[in-house]
Amino acid sequence: MEERVLTDDKISSFAIYLKNEEKSKNTIEKYIRDVKLFFAYVKSVEITKEKVIAYKNKLICDNYAIRSVNSMIASINSLFVFLGWLDLKAKNIKLQRQIYYPEEKELTKAEYIRLCRTAERKHNERLNLILQTICGTGIRVSELRFITVEAVKSNVAIVSLKGKTRSVFIVKELKKKLLRYAKNQNIKSGMIFVTRTGKAINRTNIWREMKSLCKDANVNPQKVFPHNLRHLFARVFYGIEKDIAKLADILGHSSIDTTRIYIISTGTEHRRCMENMRLII
Repeated sequence: MEERVLTDDKISSFAIYLKNEEKSKNTIEKYIRDVKLFFAYVKSVEITKEKVIAYKNKLICDNYAIRSVNSMIASINSLFVFLGWLDLKAKNIKLQRQIYYPEEKELTKAEYIRLCRTAERKHNERLNLILQTICGTGIRVSELRFITVEAVKSNVAIVSLKGKTRSVFIVKELKKKLLRYAKNQNIKSGMIFVTRTGKAINRTNIWREMKSLCKDANVNPQKVFPHNLRHLFARVFYGIEKDIAKLADILGHSSIDTTRIYIISTGTEHRRCMENMRLII
């Protein structure tokens, strides 16, 4: 039987495999980063199931969040599937479903509005519109490249990512703002949110620009990152429609369980609901 030893060549071959499986660039980078951390732990010695379990326990002892540990184990398990080392796969740590979201991490609608107003006061119209586009459509920051002049004019962006295609509707008011911005920037076709050289804007730059608004907007920086805008869209939509299946389609989720994470209420709302039950006499 082949000795189960991890090498740089095997990791490189795994990266090619992921690319051929049409995984997104970010997913590939994440998997390879996780695998390299595991490689640094096991070094160039034979891998056994005991070593894999020991590594999982080490991640827990190093205070990684349970979701993070499970995510890292999933990356390593994917490597084992590629190499045919199926007996080395480790089980996920069972995690009770979260019933409410920590308030210190949830971006409220009022805070979102303050961020937009602050970006406007700082004359950063591009960032202002990026915030409104993500929050107003529910798209991922990586999907901003599908917001083109042509898509906005047709009122719908066709997003094709992760092997799935979906339609993202652009409401009238957002359409008007985006077309006005494109005209002012002399963008006649293609992507609307671009750098000075015409390339798609980088998620890191968006994150950094968002963080720069926090102090003036009086918003906790821990709440401010692009994905939280998507969560806000999901909560507001669900609050109106109460249709989790439709919301999953809009967000591009394959599983409703993923969508359920987006619409978890805060502890305060959860407590208020329990108090309104008036079961304590």
